[in-house]
Amino acid sequence: MIESPTPVPPGPAPPCPVPPSPAHSWSRPARLPVRPGTGRFLVLAGVFVCAACGLVYELELVALASYLIGDSVTQASVVLSVMVFAMGIGSLAAKRLRRHAAIGFGAIEATLALVGGLSAMALYAVFAWTGAWGGPWANGPRCLLVAFSLAIGLLIGAEVPLLMELIQRIRRQDAGGAVADLFAADYVGALVGGLAFPFLLLPLLGQLTGALLTGAVNVVAGGGLVLGLFRRDLTRRARWLLLLVNLAVLGVLASAAVMVGDFERAARHAVYGGDVRVALRTGVQEVVLTGGTGGRPLDLFLDGRLRVSGQDERRYHEALVHPAMAGRHARVLVLGGGDGLAAREVLRHRGVQRVDVVELDPAVGRLARTDPALSALNGHVYADRRVHVATGDAFGWLRRAPASAYDVVIEDLPDPGITASTKLYAREFYDLARRALAPGGRLAVHAGPFSARPRVFWTVEATVRAAGLRTVPYRVSGRECGFAAGPDRTTGAARAPRDWGFVLASRTSPALTLDPRAPRPRTLTTGTLAADARAASRARVPGLAPSTLVHPRYAN
Repeated sequence: MIESPTPVPPGPAPPCPVPPSPAHSWSRPARLPVRPGTGRFLVLAGVFVCAACGLVYELELVALASYLIGDSVTQASVVLSVMVFAMGIGSLAAKRLRRHAAIGFGAIEATLALVGGLSAMALYAVFAWTGAWGGPWANGPRCLLVAFSLAIGLLIGAEVPLLMELIQRIRRQDAGGAVADLFAADYVGALVGGLAFPFLLLPLLGQLTGALLTGAVNVVAGGGLVLGLFRRDLTRRARWLLLLVNLAVLGVLASAAVMVGDFERAARHAVYGGDVRVALRTGVQEVVLTGGTGGRPLDLFLDGRLRVSGQDERRYHEALVHPAMAGRHARVLVLGGGDGLAAREVLRHRGVQRVDVVELDPAVGRLARTDPALSALNGHVYADRRVHVATGDAFGWLRRAPASAYDVVIEDLPDPGITASTKLYAREFYDLARRALAPGGRLAVHAGPFSARPRVFWTVEATVRAAGLRTVPYRVSGRECGFAAGPDRTTGAARAPRDWGFVLASRTSPALTLDPRAPRPRTLTTGTLAADARAASRARVPGLAPSTLVHPRYAN
């Protein structure tokens, strides 16, 4: 028989167990020297400043990598993807630091300021002393770029959990509201940093000094927030240690800022050699002139790419200009070519009435006028009244040009593998060039190194044909040291391409020949041009689609 349970006498119910507090034992309210509302505002202000600094580091890596390595799309993709991935890892790793949120945040900001502030200088140093020479260190700048992106991303990602903990210690609120406040300050700070970099830091301070100043602001903001607002949560030893670390980081950044000028000169000599005569950073690019005195040939570098070599430039410019001038040539448009060397070859032909040179960077045109060596090399072409120089974008110039405005259009532009130049090798660009050509007019295109990047060259040729023009491709070998117009930076003959590819185009099939009425070029004959065209045709890469603005097909 089953006994019934013993009845429980009526009485007060036993107390229910109290659910544990959501706050951990180490997540106690912060002992602030100010009111909680003021403390919360100061934390969000620190989030704002640190977010601005973080985005400046990110943009500085993208800009410097694009300048040093080339192909800005690839470099931006590498930096952003690695950094975002690292931010996730850093956020997970920082969970272990939440019980020491104040000192952990201070240490992370000091480390981030040091790494981010010195990243530009370190990347430039590795490029200058290793990356320019090839060999086993050729990928040094790329490896360092990934390493800095990873380190900065880890540190930025680690900020978020610690800041969330600090905000909650000031005044607890629902998680959704705390996240909204934190990310609002973070995103607004990122906006300010993103605008300050191109419009303030880069033009006024440059990449190196701008990064160092950003690091100084970062360490002051992070250290000031912790030592000023959360100092009562730190032990005396921790306060002194954090103060000394912040002062040491500031000292390192200040010392680097003092040495920036000497560092840039030493790095420039490592990249370009010891005979740098002119080095200036314009709003468009870095312009460097070497040689040109004492019997040394003149070299012109634009953003580190050797664009004019006094040893071999004549062969390039004669091959680009003279075949296009074998016909009517009263009105000539030179796109690019601010150095005046293409215009020099144009003016060797009789009957030229006007030459319009459209150059994006006015500093190049000024150097072509005023630098004794460069103006002597271009034959003082800008003193000729027929030559008119305009500062502007080649694409925009062609959009505004009247129909049938020119007998000859010469495209003396950087290689299409450089991202900034890709739109100038798109079908839309050649549609505009075709409209600007008079009946019987000719278009001459520099299409990059022929042997080194054959797919790029034949994509240019296919794009010109897609615009309704008939083409004759040809290649010309350099006799001494070919100069580079490609997407990779180079400082000399060892890595420079040994030939150049060109495309001659018109509405009807153009004849690859020379004007018999013009002075004979020093490096070309009709026979050598025909041989160069045959050699190019034998190496044709078939089946390539044209490049457009929305679907660029050029790659390194």
